[in-house]
Parts: sequence; C-alpha cells; structure tokens
Amino acid sequence: MYDGSDDVARYWRDGLMPDPFLDVSEWADRDRVLSSTSSAEPGRWRTARTPYLRDIMNDLSPASATERVVFMKGAQVGGTECGNNWIGYVIACAPGPMMAVAPTVEMAKRNSKQRIDPLIEESPSLRERIAPSRARDAGNTILAKEFRGGVLVLTGANSAVGLRSMPVRYLFLDEVDGYPRDVEGEGDAVALAEARTRTFTRRKILLVSTPTIAGASTIEREYLASDQRRFFVPCPHCRHEQWLRFEQLRWTWGEPRSARYICEVCEQPIGEHHKTAMLADGHWIATVPQNSGKTAGYHLSSLYSPVGWRSWADIAAAWETAQGSATALKAFKNTELGETWEEEGEAPDWERLLERREDYRIGTVPAGGLLLTGGADIQKDRIEVSVWAFGRGRETWLVEHRVLMGDTARAAVWNELGQVLQAQWTHASGALLPLTRLGLDTGFATQEAYAFARSAGDPRLLPMKGVGSAAALIGTPTAVDVSVPGKRIRRGLKLFAIAGGIAKLEFYNALRLSIEIGPDGQPAFPAGYVHLPKVDGEFLQQLTAEHLISRRDRHGYTVRAWEKRRDRNEALDCYVMARAAAMQAGVDRFEERHWREMERTLGVLPAAMPSTSPSPPTYPSPQAASPGGLSISAPRRGRRVISSRFMR
Repeated sequence: MYDGSDDVARYWRDGLMPDPFLDVSEWADRDRVLSSTSSAEPGRWRTARTPYLRDIMNDLSPASATERVVFMKGAQVGGTECGNNWIGYVIACAPGPMMAVAPTVEMAKRNSKQRIDPLIEESPSLRERIAPSRARDAGNTILAKEFRGGVLVLTGANSAVGLRSMPVRYLFLDEVDGYPRDVEGEGDAVALAEARTRTFTRRKILLVSTPTIAGASTIEREYLASDQRRFFVPCPHCRHEQWLRFEQLRWTWGEPRSARYICEVCEQPIGEHHKTAMLADGHWIATVPQNSGKTAGYHLSSLYSPVGWRSWADIAAAWETAQGSATALKAFKNTELGETWEEEGEAPDWERLLERREDYRIGTVPAGGLLLTGGADIQKDRIEVSVWAFGRGRETWLVEHRVLMGDTARAAVWNELGQVLQAQWTHASGALLPLTRLGLDTGFATQEAYAFARSAGDPRLLPMKGVGSAAALIGTPTAVDVSVPGKRIRRGLKLFAIAGGIAKLEFYNALRLSIEIGPDGQPAFPAGYVHLPKVDGEFLQQLTAEHLISRRDRHGYTVRAWEKRRDRNEALDCYVMARAAAMQAGVDRFEERHWREMERTLGVLPAAMPSTSPSPPTYPSPQAASPGGLSISAPRRGRRVISSRFMR
C-alpha cells in the first residue's frame, strides 16, 4: 500500500543536500541548451563563444561578493542571454524569489514566450523543476514561474503595481534606458524595483542596457558610478593589450569588407579572423579602480561580437549608411558602440537662414526632390500644412506652407485639408507629384482629427501623437478607440507615436550644413542639406523656435527637454511630422535603385553615379557621431546641383 513515505524521504534528502558549488557560467556550460526558436545558434551553450560574459555571469554567483552588476553594451554581444543564464541558474542551483523587469508589460509577456519558456523547455534541469504551463494547477503562467524554493516574476517597468508586488532576492533589469522616469507618479522605475531587494542581505541585481542620451541615460549613470571595466585583448602581432575603440577600425570608403583593426602600438592591421583567439585571451580590467565596491560595471561594444555575429565589415557599412542623419548616427553610437549620444540642441540663427534661401518658386518641386510628404499641425482656429520634398542622401526641399483658416471644431477647414491630401505639385520635369504621406497632429482637437482620418480612409494619412522619448523617430502604430456620433468604436484607428526630439536635432544639424565646392568648381550640397525658398522671417523663426535644455526632474535626475523660445512653432512641428512620414514611407532605407525608379517614372535624367575611382582610406571616429560631426568629410554620391541666386 502506498503511504507516501518514499516521497517524504526523498524530499528530506533533497532538502539536506547543499546546492552544487557552481558558478553561473559553469552551470550554463553544463545545462543550458539554446532553442532554435530563440537563438541563431541552437544547441548547447558555450561560454567559450562569448568569453567576455564569463566574469559578468560569475559575479552573479553566490560565491561572488559583488552585489550589483551593470552591463552597458552594444548590440549582438549576448547581454540578454547572460541574464537568461542567470535566471536558469537561480531556478536550478540557488532558488529564491526573483524578478525580471522589461521596459513594458507587453515586452515582458513577449520575453516570457520567446525566451523564458524555451529556456525552461530545452534545459532538462529546469524542466523538471517547473510544471508545464498546461497543467491544471501549475504555477507556470506567462508572468510567473513557480519552482521549488522560489518564484520568477516577470513584469514591466511601466507598472508600479508589478514593481512593488513582492520582495525579491534576485533582480534582473533589462534595457533600463527604456524605462519611464516616473512610473504612474510613484518615482523612478529602477529605484522602485531595487527597493524590493532591501530585506535580503545577499541580494543580486543585474542592470543591462544599450545606452541612449548622455546625461539622461540610466545605464550610463550606473556605469560611471562603478569601477568601469573594459575588456582588454592582446594584439596578435605585438601582444600589446588594449580595449577595442572604433577610431582604430579602418577601411576604404565604400568598401566596408576591407575593414581592419589597427593596433594602437605596432599599428599593424588585425584581420577579423584573429578575433576568436583575441577574445579567448582577453580579460576585464577596472579603469576606475577607486570606485571598486559592491557594484561591478562592464562596458562592451559590438566590435567584440564573435565571428559570425556582428562583423567589423557590418559596423563599417553601418557607419557609412548613417552619414548625414542624426537619427542614424545616434542609433549607431548607441547600438554599435554601446555609448551615449551627445545632444547639442541650440537652435540655428534664423537670420543666417535668411541669407541661404534659394530662388526656386514656392509650390514647385526642384529636380532633386523625388518624394513628397507633409505635416499638418492643428490649432483652434486653423490648420497649418507644410509640404517637403525628399531626395538622395536625405536632401530636403521646402515646397510650400499653407495656412487653412477656420474653426477646427467645424467641418469646413477639415474639407480644405482633404483637398490638400488630394493635391499634386509640379516637378521640375513637368510631371505632377502627389503626397506620399501626410502626418496629422492629433494632440489638439483629438476627436475631430480621428474623425477626419476615419472619414478620409486614405492609407497615406498618418495620425500622429508626440511622445517624450523613444528609440525611433516613428514607432509601430497602435490601435486607439475613436468616438463617432452616438457610439464608441474600440481600436478604430491606427495612431503613430513620434519622438519629435530626434527629428528636431537632426533638422537643426542639417540647417547648419554648408555648401561645398566640387572638383569642377560648382557648388555641391552635402548629404542632409535643407533647401529653403524665399519664405519670410516669421516662418524661419517658427522653424527655429525651440532649443534643447538640461534640467533636473523632481527625483534629482538630469533630463533633456525641448523648450520653446517663442510661442509660434507651427512650422517646426509641421516639419517633424513630414520627416516622420518620410521615414515611415521608407526614405531612410531607399537604395539607388529606388531613386532611379522614381526618376524613371518622372522622366528625369538619372543623377550622376558615384565615381568609380579608388577612394582614400577613411579614419572614422566616434566623436564624429556627435551633432558637430554631421559634416564629416567623406566621398559622397554624385547628385544634381540645383542653382540658386544666393550662391552666385
């Protein structure tokens, strides 16, 4: 007869048995299996593939005295998998209450399905400790995984309730620069989460993120307060140890496959095939040892990405592609170099812009402009619309600015906006160009804007709403409820969130660009150049109506914010929406074949192809990724030169 005594004895023995003395990296090498659904390299985990992660993981082991681990990183270096290995280790070897925080609850749910569930299912030592999610009484849900001796709770940094839900011994904060500064009025997300660990004397906290804006980046703040470790690797030629810097990566412009790393001592080129051995022989060194304590800080760029992941050629190509765009340069510095972006948002002098206006006729599209987008700013008594043309190298032309007078609570002015959406503009070739996209402000007269968008039923119309900060200028649209007479339609409209600060910074840097003189003595416009017709001073003052300032928020953190210098800024807002609409239309991804197809459609002679003569080697520097670096000297694609009176 079964009386359960054998089970009681087994559980008793299990309770008396001490945890195996393993570090996190050793457990991962022994038990972690990568799933084909969540990894490009499925199979058994090998720390030797990413040796720079060994010390980071081992600092999360109980045997380490380190309490907090800060990992500021570039893309494709294995940071999130490092945290997932720690989660597996806690479940298998050091059970206790644990919380993993993503920027939002939705991201936490997606991470649970795409990463945590495969982590458990593919590793036998974890699968036997957590009941299947299909079990009737299982403690295995999307946001909670119970195991013997502990529980893993997953939540989003945008949920104050989730952050204060329970005390935890282990805390994994992923992509902390995506966290809100103030969570539902209760304070900083990182501070709220860390407060959950105060009652545990042997707590462990891991903060991982790619950085964002200098002075406002959470991961940068935490890293600068640490001992600031760098991964030093030996040169295969002279054995000098150095940490990898982007300015030492050299290649011939236009030929990213020629990228080689130049040793800072012997100056010999290092091919990427040496990287595997270099990483194996590398080790971490604290560059600010006086900050040593319970927090260990690690920094790693994508230059360290293992062979087969992110190559030096990929990084070189990304640098070339980013030229001329503050948005792309910011993304490059954040995701490739794992460094913060320095923003300098002082507005250009509007009187200087008066001097650089050109002679093309307002309402017409110059030859270089091949795609039209617009932005519509809504006010109480009017709608203001700017139409901008975009061409190669993100060169832009203001085509015209219209002010549609009328009460925006009434239909008449919205009918005029509908006519603008259907209008066409004459190109220099004689062809007619319609709007490809029109960004629509929904911040004022929100329901009227929603109603117009629904009634227009035009996929070119993009309802937009500004957000304080985001990783991209325009995000994925979200469904919102709309009201129509007598009823409410759930999820009735797609709304685009736009981070206007990104477009403003790029625009101001572009307005500072100077015309260059080409080898033939003719003026040539640099990538990103902004062309303005004979608009008046009021319009130019509106274009430069804001500047970027630093201030302290109520929690004492430095934040960067755009502030008006004058009341009227409609022209700038219209540009921001037009620029976001152009990005949504794909301008930033267009290749030469796309521009040539547009020219063929318009009957325009193709622009000159880039020179086939060899280009001199370029020596890029991450400092050039600052706003002042937008005018970096580099071979540029040939383009048609548009004459204007002020250049003669």
